[in-house]
Amino acid sequence: MSGTLLEASNLHISFGGVTAADGIDLEVFNGERLAIIGPNGAGKTTFLNICTGYLTPSAGSVRFGRRDITAMAPRAITRMGIARAFQTPQLFHDQRVIDNLLLAAAARERTWNPFRPLQDLPERDEMLELLELFGLAEVSTQMINELPEGNRKLVDIAVALALRPQLLLMDEPTSGVSTLEKFRIMDLLVEALAVQGVTSVFVEHDMEVVKRYADRVAVWSAGHIQSVGPPDQVLADPSVMRDVIGI
Repeated sequence: MSGTLLEASNLHISFGGVTAADGIDLEVFNGERLAIIGPNGAGKTTFLNICTGYLTPSAGSVRFGRRDITAMAPRAITRMGIARAFQTPQLFHDQRVIDNLLLAAAARERTWNPFRPLQDLPERDEMLELLELFGLAEVSTQMINELPEGNRKLVDIAVALALRPQLLLMDEPTSGVSTLEKFRIMDLLVEALAVQGVTSVFVEHDMEVVKRYADRVAVWSAGHIQSVGPPDQVLADPSVMRDVIGI
């Protein structure tokens, strides 16, 4: 890991009487996998929404590389190189797996044309290779609504990577999947991120996943960052064990 890819400085935002960000300062380094943990309502998803333009803070800034992206629209931020995967997969359920990726590729290249068959896009082979990375090549022609939840999660992340981001933000990538599936999903995800050279930030409630896959952990508490550090160090902190893990 080297260099700062994204930097949040003194972020503030409130919703009514609830403060979701109260002076958030955080750096995301090139090549790392940063996990964000904390109790419900601590402001974790709010942070992702600020970084992707869905929310504008009342104070503070977010820089991506050398650019201030604080007031930019989500589409502009995506084109700069930040992609997002939501807790609930955002897919076209009545379309095939490959078509979902091809739509993302067409958006990336700005070549979308409703009168041109998706199968004719020159990015088709690239999208098939991406599906291969996720172990999904064999289901490329299946409809999204035919897939189990774990594979829908993987397709959603593959769609995000089809945009060729530098940074991928994910909200609970293993939520809604079985205990047996979560490590398969994360193994495939981590391998794909490494091959594509993509830095990642993921919100997660499963401490087994955090300990096994994160390079660093940031702990959110009532709009503040309580601590940041390596998983072994952070997860052994008595206050984290009490307030987040519940031990």
